[in-house]
Amino acid sequence: NTTMKRQLHLAALTCAALTKETALAADLSADDDDYQSRIHQAKLDLWLRGEFAYDYASDADASTTAANLEMQVATASFRHGPIREVRQRFYGSSCTGESCLEDLLGIRGGGGGVEYATRLEEQLADLGTKFGQPFMDAIEKNKAEHAADCERSCELFYCAKDDGNNSDVWESTTTSFQSYSFGAVPPEDFSEEFQFPLDLIKVTQGDPLFSAEESAQVIKQAEAEGVDKNEYKSGKYKLGGDWLVNLPETREWFNRALEHKLFPILHHLFPEIIRSTSVLRAHSVSLLKYNSTHPRTDIHIDNGILAMTLAMSPQSDYVGGGTFYEHMGADHVLPMDVGQGTFRPGSVRHGGHRVNAGSRYILGAFLLLEDHVEHVRRLKNRGAELRTSGDLTGAVNHFEWALALNPRCTTCLKDWAEILLSQKNFVEAEKKIRDALELLEGQDSDALFTLGLILSEQGKDEESIAVYKKSVELNGEDAELCYNLGIKLGEQGDTKGELAMYKKTVSIDGNFGGAYINMGTILASSGDLASAEVMFLKAIQCSEEVRTKGMFNLSLLLQQKANNLATSGNLEEAKAAITEASKLLDDAKPLIDARIALGGSNSEDAMYASQFKPMRVQCHRVLGQVMAGMGDMVSCEAEFRSASEKFPDIPGIWAALSRVLEIQGKIDDAQVCKAKFEALQNSM
Repeated sequence: NTTMKRQLHLAALTCAALTKETALAADLSADDDDYQSRIHQAKLDLWLRGEFAYDYASDADASTTAANLEMQVATASFRHGPIREVRQRFYGSSCTGESCLEDLLGIRGGGGGVEYATRLEEQLADLGTKFGQPFMDAIEKNKAEHAADCERSCELFYCAKDDGNNSDVWESTTTSFQSYSFGAVPPEDFSEEFQFPLDLIKVTQGDPLFSAEESAQVIKQAEAEGVDKNEYKSGKYKLGGDWLVNLPETREWFNRALEHKLFPILHHLFPEIIRSTSVLRAHSVSLLKYNSTHPRTDIHIDNGILAMTLAMSPQSDYVGGGTFYEHMGADHVLPMDVGQGTFRPGSVRHGGHRVNAGSRYILGAFLLLEDHVEHVRRLKNRGAELRTSGDLTGAVNHFEWALALNPRCTTCLKDWAEILLSQKNFVEAEKKIRDALELLEGQDSDALFTLGLILSEQGKDEESIAVYKKSVELNGEDAELCYNLGIKLGEQGDTKGELAMYKKTVSIDGNFGGAYINMGTILASSGDLASAEVMFLKAIQCSEEVRTKGMFNLSLLLQQKANNLATSGNLEEAKAAITEASKLLDDAKPLIDARIALGGSNSEDAMYASQFKPMRVQCHRVLGQVMAGMGDMVSCEAEFRSASEKFPDIPGIWAALSRVLEIQGKIDDAQVCKAKFEALQNSM
């Protein structure tokens, strides 16, 4: 079969590569230029296949490097998708021979020798002609904001002087770097500057950058400054930790590390965009603490052209945790023990795995380059801000401008698609999000989530479910995603699958009230009132918006419970259940009314509010009937009189009150109530 043929083919290639490696090792007189040529060709072959995980160790000789690379070429499969398509769009079918290879090398290595600054200014001028003054104003604003951010960085963090006296050289014989693929698309800014292949995620190997003792001392100092007492919201999760601007003693240590280790390392790893350590600026730096109450982060990108993560806790201090990159798979956590570091461009999607026990500290930093303005990132971020403020036209303009600078800005496409979705322009929204997913080779759980929403809005339920399931495969820790998939499965009649997704939702986020409500509804429908009651009680402990809905649902359940108890003759417990049902409604009503009055309500709030009256009337009826069954006609009368005062337009209340009065011999009062009943009946 095809799979077996492929395995045999790869095995044959592997044997051939091993034979070549043995011969090369014996041929000690081989010209070094030949090795470099082979390295050059092997890297190109790897780039074409999308396989970038070769060893970046600085002490490896040329023959070993060439043999290792050729081994990887022999065992790597071709990946068809955006990388190859971009190459075809640039050069077309006429790209052949040696000149073609030279052009390919220029895609991410300087654009055929033309200087970056010259190319950028030419591009900006052309786009200024196309888009007019608003675009040029945005570009000037980018430059001003960049300059201000760089100036602010130097006030807080170490900045090397551009006087030739600072050390740009990273020297270590015991620490090397393992390189990993950046994914299907290059960094959002300066994509032509980064050399192929896109092996841009660099993780230290060998001796750590900082000893366990030094790292422990840093954490001790930070905790003395209160880092473990602080928390802030990041995406869907709360993170423990603080910014280094608020930790002056810890910042002093970090500044020394920037000068003597971190800036020289960055210059060593990314010389194609960093001409000197003097251009590096530490922009946003934080020390984060992960534990069972602050377990993980969203999958996200970082707000800087470069970013680094330093492991400050030994792996023995925690269970779980670690950084993963979405395009590699959520289970592929890059190994990084205390003192080790990861260095990368900021626009790769990554996240922190859940810490199940213990504590894990990391230091994260976003960096700028003083001589490189990130126009794409700044246009995209400003577009997002305009979208939040309600200026959708301005937001779309900024996304369009960013895409004109970099047509592979996938976050621009995703944000634009979300605007179109909010405008119910589902056809164009689907086109934009599919364009993003094509570039990303489908490896983006957020984009898949958005596509699922768009398909759902168009009634394409089966497609929507398939997309949601793929998104869950990429990021099974996304509570909203699991919840939405549960809803879609429920609409298709898959109650078992729906319930499983809701259970997964609350295992990720224990405060996801909507999942508790839906689980309670499913359980109540199946007759399991006891388990449903537990779910509704949990929902009531969540946010106010969900709490009121939980109160309404629990009231309905208690009404059913009271009826069942009364039918079985257990009137005392029936009375307790219906009394609690009434109280829940009375407590929930002002909360929903207030939200509607403030304009923060939604259609569900209006629906619940409209149900208050019939539900509350039913509570009066059931409680009155239970009182009558207990022989307490005085309390029964009081209950129906209270109902008639609150809801005088309900004929059935007057009929019930009339009957209760007749039983007690209050004939005149009964006739008055009967007359009101008949008048209301006749007016309908």
